[in-house]
Amino acid sequence: MIVDDNPAVLRAASELLEGEGIAVVGVAATGDEALSQVEELEPDVMLVDIVLGPESGLDVVRRLVQRVDSAGSRTILISTHDEVDFANLIADSPAIGFLPKSDLSAKAIHRLLARAQDEGRY
Repeated sequence: MIVDDNPAVLRAASELLEGEGIAVVGVAATGDEALSQVEELEPDVMLVDIVLGPESGLDVVRRLVQRVDSAGSRTILISTHDEVDFANLIADSPAIGFLPKSDLSAKAIHRLLARAQDEGRY
């Protein structure tokens, strides 16, 4: 599942990941949309933009974790901003990691999941 307020990013990321063998089961443009879909769709991984227009993707991740116990262990934060801009916030979040949108790929997602599993977080 991809959560991003930019329709072009949702479309491009979905096409990229689907082309690399990842099934994108849903997309959402807001935290409320993501929350309403997550229980029904039960995505294995959620990509959540850190800046969702007026919303904070970090807050959305926390809300997802409250709704679905294991959501944090399956969440990867994404952004066009550099990781250092949000390093402390990312570290304090329940997400397993961060990917710049420019580095988004199936390989990068699998790498973060493997690292989280090795660290016992997934």
